[in-house]
Amino acid sequence: MHVEVDINPNLNQTGMVAPLCSVFRRHLKAQNLKYTPERADILNAIIEHDGLFEADSLMNEMVQDGYQVSKATLYRTVKHLKEAGIIQEVNIDGKQAHYQLIYGRKPIDTLVCMRTGERIEFSSDEIAALRDKICKEHGWDPIAHRVVIYGVSPES
Repeated sequence: MHVEVDINPNLNQTGMVAPLCSVFRRHLKAQNLKYTPERADILNAIIEHDGLFEADSLMNEMVQDGYQVSKATLYRTVKHLKEAGIIQEVNIDGKQAHYQLIYGRKPIDTLVCMRTGERIEFSSDEIAALRDKICKEHGWDPIAHRVVIYGVSPES
């Protein structure tokens, strides 16, 4: 017997993606937590940030922009955003955790030079198609992916 399951709880009844703040509010409410101004500021800073970011770098940018946010609040909020499916952790070099906004966005993959540490972000329809094909072969429904390709850049 095949049972249809809603694999993306962030889609509303019309198939549209719910606004990020609504998704985050629902997640926090389910955890008996509040959507505080500090959490809203962190979410907005992540939305405005394009591409990969590190939590410490995000904190420094927010402080420079005049936001009052503690390191503990930032790290807890990042954890909740991961749990809510809004951001994902991307392992690049094994030294520092990187994150990227994934909710409602086309997947962003990364090339990493093993000599220089240079990173190039890219999006590939071919990788997304391969993801979909592999999921279909196994009877799965694709939701997202992340690919990090390690190599050596021509400049190194």
